Amino acid sequence: MTFKKLFRKKTIESIQKQIEKGPFEGEHLPMNRVLTVRDLTALGIAAILGAGIFSTVGKACFDGGPGVIILFGITAIACGFSALCYAEFASRIPVSGSAYTYSYAAFGEIIAWIIGWDLIMEYAIGNVTVAISWSSNLTSFLNNLGVHIPEFLSNSYFAVKNGSANYLDLLAKTNPSPDDINAMNDLKPLHDLWLNAPHIGTMPFIMNIPALLITAFISVLVYIGIKESRTSSNLMVAFKLLIVLMVIVVGFFYVNPANWTPFLPNHISGVMKGVSAVFFAYIGFDAISTTAEECKNPQRDLPRGMFYSLIICTILYILIALVLTGMVNYSKLNVGDFLARAFNERGLNWLGGFIAIGAVIATTSVLLVFQIGQPRIWMSMSHDGLLPKRFGKIHPKYKTPAFATIIAGLLVGIPSLFLDSDFVTDLTSIGTLFAFVLVCGGILVIPRQEKNDSGRFRMPYFNGKYIVPMLFFGIIFLVYVYFPDFFHNFFTLRDADHEELSKMAVLQMRIPYLIFFILCCLITLFSYLRSYSLIPVLGLVSCFYLMTELGTLNWLRFIIWLIIGMVIYFGFSYKNSKLNRE
Repeated sequence: MTFKKLFRKKTIESIQKQIEKGPFEGEHLPMNRVLTVRDLTALGIAAILGAGIFSTVGKACFDGGPGVIILFGITAIACGFSALCYAEFASRIPVSGSAYTYSYAAFGEIIAWIIGWDLIMEYAIGNVTVAISWSSNLTSFLNNLGVHIPEFLSNSYFAVKNGSANYLDLLAKTNPSPDDINAMNDLKPLHDLWLNAPHIGTMPFIMNIPALLITAFISVLVYIGIKESRTSSNLMVAFKLLIVLMVIVVGFFYVNPANWTPFLPNHISGVMKGVSAVFFAYIGFDAISTTAEECKNPQRDLPRGMFYSLIICTILYILIALVLTGMVNYSKLNVGDFLARAFNERGLNWLGGFIAIGAVIATTSVLLVFQIGQPRIWMSMSHDGLLPKRFGKIHPKYKTPAFATIIAGLLVGIPSLFLDSDFVTDLTSIGTLFAFVLVCGGILVIPRQEKNDSGRFRMPYFNGKYIVPMLFFGIIFLVYVYFPDFFHNFFTLRDADHEELSKMAVLQMRIPYLIFFILCCLITLFSYLRSYSLIPVLGLVSCFYLMTELGTLNWLRFIIWLIIGMVIYFGFSYKNSKLNRE
C-alpha cells in the first residue's frame, strides 16, 4: 500500500463511460429515466419541508425563540452556496453517487470513502429521527380520534429513559425557573412511562412499533420502483403544501405580537443552539442528486430542482416560525407534535387534528425521499468495488437497487425502535455539513468547466483573490471592535450555576472554533495564491462554521464514526476497489 494509492481518482470521463457500459460486465440494467424538473422539485420539497416543519422546528423555536428566523436565514444562505456547488457537480457528473462520486473525482478514493460512509448518517441514521417523529404525529392524530396506542409501544426506549432522567434533574432544582417548570410538565409523562411500563426482568419494555412499521412500508414502496415512488411523493407534497399554507394563513389571525417579545430570549447563543434542528430541516436538497440516473435530463433539471425547492422551503420555514412563536410562547414548543399543540392551545382542536394527519403524510414523504437516496449511494460505491457487489445489483423487473433498499430499511427501522431522536439529529447534521464542506472544496480543486459546455449548469466565477482576505480581516476587526469580550474571555466559560469551568474543560469546548480559525487562515491564503472562486469558499466556510456550533461531544461521536468507517475501508474496500484491480 502506498500513500499515493489512497488518493487515486476517477476521471469524469471514466465515470460517464461506466454508466453507459454498466458497472458489471454483461449485466447492464439501466434505471428508469422518468423524473422531470417538477418531480425533482417535489422530491426536494418532500425532504426539506417535512423534516423540519413537522419534526425539528419546534425544538429550534424553543431554543432560540422568535429570533430563530435569523438562523433559518443563515442556514439558507449556507445551503444556497452549497446548492450551487452541488448543481455544478450534478450537471458535470450526472450519476447517482451524490457527494460520494463528486469527491471521488475531486479528491480521490480515501476521501470518497469517508464521504460515502458519512452519508450513511445523513440518510439512514437521519431517517431514524423522521421515523420517530412520524410515530409521534400518528399517535397524536389517533388520540384526537379517541384511539390510543399503548405508550410503551409508541415511544423509543432511550427517549423515555433520557426524558425521565432530565425530569429528575429539574425536580432536584431548589429554585426552578418558569421554563424549568414548563419542561418538567412536558417530561413528566415520560418519567411516568419509565416507571410504569411493562418490565422484562429489571428493564422496562419500551419499543416504537409505529416507527418500524412505516419504515417497512416505505422500503417496500421504494423497492417496487421510482415511478411509483415519484407518484406517491408528488401527491404527498401537494397535500403537505396545502396544510402548511393553511397553517400560515389561519395561524396568522391568532398571532399575539406580545409573544415575539423578547425576540432573542436566550440571546444569539440560544439561536445558534438550534443549528442541528434547523440544518436537519435543510439536508434534503442534496438527496435530489442521488436520482441523477433516473432523470430525463439530469444536467438541466437537477440544478433547477435544487434551487426551486430550497427557495420555496426557506420562505415557508420563516413564515411558519413567525406564526408558531406568535401563537404560543416559544417555551411550549419543545414537543413532538408542536404544530398541533399550538393550535390546540388556541382552542382550534379540530384544526389540530387536521394538522396531525398532515404531519403524518409529510413525514412519510421525507422517509420516502431519504430511503430513495441511501440505496443509490451504496449502489455507486458497490459499482466502484468499495462495497460488496450485491449492493449494486439492479432488480431486473423493478429497476431499483433491491438489496441495498432492503438493508437501508433495516438500518432505519431497527434503531428507530429504541434510539433517542436528539442523538441522531445532532449526528446527522454534523455529517451532512461535512459532506457540504467537501462538495464546496471539490469545486475549488476540480478543473473549471469550459465556457462552451452548452446545456450544463455553470456556477458563476467571482475571483476571491482579494475579496476573501478582505472579508477575513474585516470580520476579525468588526468582532474585535463590537464584541471585544469574545477575544478577552475566549478561554473563560461558566456553567448553568455560574461556576467558572476549568481551563481544560473550556479548551475542549473551544477546539472546534480553533480548528475553524485555522481553516479560515488556510482558505484565505490559498484564495490569494490560487484565485479561488468566491462562492464555494463562502459555502465551505459557512458550513464549517455551523459544524463548530454542534459541540465537542458531537465532533467526538463523528470522529468515532469515521474511525469505524476507516477500519472497514482498509479491511475490505481498499483491496477490492475497481481502481486497485485495474
